[in-house]
Amino acid sequence: MTHYLHGHAAPVVSSHAARTAETSAGYLLPHLRPGQRVLDVGCGPGSITLDLARRVSPGEVVGVDASAQVVEQARSAAREAGDERTTFEVADAMALPWADDSFDVVHAHQVLQHVTDPVGLLREMARVTRPGGLVAARDADYEAMTWAPAHPGLTSWLELYRAAARGTGTEPDAGRHLLGWCHSAGLTDVVATASVWCYADEAARQWWGGQWQRRAVESGFHDEVLRQGMADEGGIDHVVEGWRAWTSSPDGWFVVVHGEVLARVPAG
Repeated sequence: MTHYLHGHAAPVVSSHAARTAETSAGYLLPHLRPGQRVLDVGCGPGSITLDLARRVSPGEVVGVDASAQVVEQARSAAREAGDERTTFEVADAMALPWADDSFDVVHAHQVLQHVTDPVGLLREMARVTRPGGLVAARDADYEAMTWAPAHPGLTSWLELYRAAARGTGTEPDAGRHLLGWCHSAGLTDVVATASVWCYADEAARQWWGGQWQRRAVESGFHDEVLRQGMADEGGIDHVVEGWRAWTSSPDGWFVVVHGEVLARVPAG
């Protein structure tokens, strides 16, 4: 793994905890069956992982993340849900601590955009997937994100985010590259799709815009922009102003575009 641009500040982790399998892994759900063994790579606070576990029960589901902080939160969420079968471990996704052919499904949501070697990560995911099993990945494509009404602060936000990500050696527009990365990893039986998150009603605007107002000043994004000398606090304030204006607009509409891949691991 690489330096995680967002970091694990409270608004970041809380936004991750709001994700569900339905909103974030819908392309995978028709392929899940009771009894499957599933690995969730980059599981964060575990909300998607626990949803996947309900889909494959009584199968085993394991979530891994490089952050001990969020792994502990995931374990707490499992305890609160009364889920004693799903486990969470701290692990390096580039060197997963399992033997070859260990899982039926290996899933990663919003992970490949944050590693410097996404092809290597896909190879590692495929290594621990059984022949005939599935490698599943979904990632945002930042350049493809779009919104209304326009505001120069949001334009600046997107420019700063993409530049800061590339400054850490990662690819913020990962969604469009997933199919090619799979092919480069030696996975040839691949179905590529796309889906979106759309924020367009009052509650959605308050949530999406509100958490980005906080992330602009509290998260690793803020620190990385300053560290790389891309903007000063005044530039960050301009970003916050853009998010505040969008959040308060009754016409506010924002779409996050995602690429998705389902790669079948060949037998033999």
